[in-house]
Amino acid sequence: MALKITTIGEVLVDLTQTTVDSNSIISFAANPGGAPANVAVAASRLGASTAFVGCIGKDSFGEILKKTLEDNKVDIKGLQQTDKASTTLAVVTVSKDGERSFSFLRKPGADLLIDEERAFKDVKGTGMLHFGSVSLTDPACRKRIISVVKKAKESGSIITYDPNYRSTLWKGEEEAVKQMRKVLPFCDIVKISNEETELLTGKKTAKAAAEALIKKGVSIVFVTLGKDGAYFKTKVVCGTVKGYSVKVADTNGAGDTFFGALLSKLAKRGNIENLTEEELREYVDFANKAASITTSRKGAIPAMPYLEELL
Repeated sequence: MALKITTIGEVLVDLTQTTVDSNSIISFAANPGGAPANVAVAASRLGASTAFVGCIGKDSFGEILKKTLEDNKVDIKGLQQTDKASTTLAVVTVSKDGERSFSFLRKPGADLLIDEERAFKDVKGTGMLHFGSVSLTDPACRKRIISVVKKAKESGSIITYDPNYRSTLWKGEEEAVKQMRKVLPFCDIVKISNEETELLTGKKTAKAAAEALIKKGVSIVFVTLGKDGAYFKTKVVCGTVKGYSVKVADTNGAGDTFFGALLSKLAKRGNIENLTEEELREYVDFANKAASITTSRKGAIPAMPYLEELL
């Protein structure tokens, strides 16, 4: 029986750089985003049953995000709204080679005001619960998110985690490392990028970082390696799956697409027990394909592929 995937945390608007004119004036496009929301949409477009739990402002950006989730068949019964803060905005600037950098308009942003009691009611019973570290950057929000994650774990949900490090949201790297590592004991599946291996584990290589996470009790680890694909590891099997070469337009959302694609496969399988190397290679190859399509197009959610494109 297929599992439902619920993601919890931020949904926001990415104000993404589009052009720079002769007077050095930058134009931006308002793209729906936020890592947990991205994962929900990516998995939904690839055939999974998904839901999102989070908070938006009672404003026009919030309405855009709500409609985006609805249009992508993401269950939004758990989408909260507040009039105490505006919908969170992320300003995304993109370099010539497609790499992006972030700054946030979030003091506070609506995503930080999620109600814990309602959130747990909306995630209770889900097959998988996914979260990231952006919700952990604020102490009050962190406390609520961790409480919901712990309760979901105790009630039988598979917990998935992407640290998704954003340096501008933390007081400093030391604090980020401490808080990002603190949640690992609750996690069954962890996805990190090759830029986050040392932050999360103190190890520089994908293999060493994955081994460290497995020793901490994580069941499955995925390390994305950019154009070189991805590395996977369980207690029993490990391996690297090559990536796909594409002309990069924008890397924003690639990691979320990768993880959403993986979770869609695991959710369809119905459990994460006794995964074989052959199965994991198939799933990671599928995720690599999905992520490569996203990087070849502009934006995060708008760039994510549908199942028909991968088939």
